[in-house]
Amino acid sequence: MISLVRRTTALCVLGAALAACGTSGTGQTPRPAPSAPAPAPSSSPSASRTPTLAPGPAGLTPVFEHGPRTDGAKDGRKNGKTVALTFDADMTADQGPRAASGERFDNPQLIATLRRLKVPATVFMTGRWAEEYPDQARSLGRDPRFEIANHSYSHYAYTDDCYGLPTVSKDDMRADLERAYAAFEKAGVPNPMPYFRFPGGCYDKAALKELSATGVTAVQWDVVSGDAFATNADAVTRQVLDGVRPGSVVVMHCTRSAAPVTEEVVRAVVPELRRRGYRFVKVSELIGAANGRG
Repeated sequence: MISLVRRTTALCVLGAALAACGTSGTGQTPRPAPSAPAPAPSSSPSASRTPTLAPGPAGLTPVFEHGPRTDGAKDGRKNGKTVALTFDADMTADQGPRAASGERFDNPQLIATLRRLKVPATVFMTGRWAEEYPDQARSLGRDPRFEIANHSYSHYAYTDDCYGLPTVSKDDMRADLERAYAAFEKAGVPNPMPYFRFPGGCYDKAALKELSATGVTAVQWDVVSGDAFATNADAVTRQVLDGVRPGSVVVMHCTRSAAPVTEEVVRAVVPELRRRGYRFVKVSELIGAANGRG
């Protein structure tokens, strides 16, 4: 989640929905990021069925922003309009003392609401969050309603000049990503998805090149919720509802201390989008549709 240390610059995140500071994830033997998850229970995508995008030009890591812009009426699909709600579970390595003093970087009420409303979602989790909340990480990973994806270990930026974030050196980018997968494994998260969200949403050709060997698909978004540091749930709700189109990926956050109104927003957005004919899906379904498999 956006670092509270940087409150003075946090409002810029409303345009990008992300910023943070942390400690680089080097110094451990990393677990390689899977090009596809290991074989999974029937409730989760199997390795052979996990949708990813083909590498980009020159083999660069592919970038996904939204699914097909169709309402299903013209192409005969019975499932109608789809939208993916995604939640960044952010925590950085330097925030341990703040968690120990009582600051909450999790949001169990939000997760409970998603379960109660039967909304599938994709959670982009930092490795540090999984270390701080291993029981919650494991619970999310074992719930077929959710899929866990990678948001780096440290939440350092993978480019320079990314909302004031510290940066991961080019040589450490892959290790930082892989260390997050190692943290997921230690927490007991089964079958994390081969999807990666850049901290701050910032990337360039060099970053895409460095991560190409991991086999991940980079996942961005086309709807910024503006929930980071927001205190007006109605304004965030309007921003989401005004931005959603068929195939949209909405970026939100799963951290009480820095996104306190998100659960309230979800309670308002979900019934309204369903009234408009939308069906909630995980990112994997949108990527599968983009590949012609949905």
